[in-house]
Amino acid sequence: MTVTTLPTPLTDPRVTPELAARLIEAVTGPGFPSAPAPTTYEPAPAGTPADAPRIFAAINSVMRDTMPVGKNQKNTAQNYSFRGIDDVMSAMAGPLRSHGVFILPTLAHQRQDRDGKMTRTVITMRYRVYGPAGDCLIAEVPGEAHDFADKSMNKAQSAALKYLLFTLFMLPVDGRSIDDGDRDHPVDATPEHRAEQAQRQQRHQQRQQGRQQRQQQPRRSDRAEPGPWEQKPAPAVAQPAPAPRRDYLAEATAAQSPAEFAKVRADAVKAGAPTEYLEGLDAVADEKRAKAAQKPAGQATPPPPSGEDAQEHAVALGEMYDAAKTAGVETVAEADQLFTNRHQCAPSAATIAQLREQRDDLLDAASA
Repeated sequence: MTVTTLPTPLTDPRVTPELAARLIEAVTGPGFPSAPAPTTYEPAPAGTPADAPRIFAAINSVMRDTMPVGKNQKNTAQNYSFRGIDDVMSAMAGPLRSHGVFILPTLAHQRQDRDGKMTRTVITMRYRVYGPAGDCLIAEVPGEAHDFADKSMNKAQSAALKYLLFTLFMLPVDGRSIDDGDRDHPVDATPEHRAEQAQRQQRHQQRQQGRQQRQQQPRRSDRAEPGPWEQKPAPAVAQPAPAPRRDYLAEATAAQSPAEFAKVRADAVKAGAPTEYLEGLDAVADEKRAKAAQKPAGQATPPPPSGEDAQEHAVALGEMYDAAKTAGVETVAEADQLFTNRHQCAPSAATIAQLREQRDDLLDAASA
């Protein structure tokens, strides 16, 4: 019997490479290669130490340290278990870092088309696996995914990366996903397998107990009293209003006797008033003593302001001192001297209009 090989579009000498490429594109679609490129190797750069581990040795070291990955994820729509990309990356992250190996992904080819209501994405990922010496292996891995929204590209990339890690590093799987006829014989099982089997049994018992507890709980219609989620929230307790802040400067200015002033100053010290504030209170006391010493005999002391006038006077006095500090006046005594030189009276004995006039002048000087 004679066997004759018939010419094909790729072996017929009459078919040019350009025509063959157009034929392949017509079958596979535009923008997609006819076959993935072979795995290639790029040597280490010049000057790399000779004792630096090459990528082949580094891959072998990573394979020794990888941990098993089981089918721990569940697809509830199609009711099957699978190994998720997150579990695979978690298992590989530590060994890759320990042995100085990293993976650089690039998108070599892609094609997307609409399949009814779903988007179909077919890609070829090109991975460069670098070792500590700087040399690398270049491998291309295909990936395909469908999605109703815009996640088909992400799914295709995840599938390509997952199977690159499985095939390149021979990532092991645990006993739950291996059809091993000897795994039910504890006599021949290793201590690791026995420990894993005990852990599986413990998790299974915990799930059974949790399911039984949920079944034993009374239903909503069987309970006479409302559940915690049915109870009305307790009314919010009204918080007491904060106490008004005391104005010790106004109280010191309105003090009628040294004993009353000493009590106000003691309260300010107890409340934690700063040193600058206490100096302002002392300046008020000094003004009171100086005014009492300069008062001619027989002259009646003008009555201090009372009520709202006293509070407004204290506020105006404090604003004048703040403006003096802003203008660069370092002490309260200097501020009092400036005021006395202009208005011929101490600030404590001045009117509210005089205090505010001095305040505005000091602020204008500070801005200038």
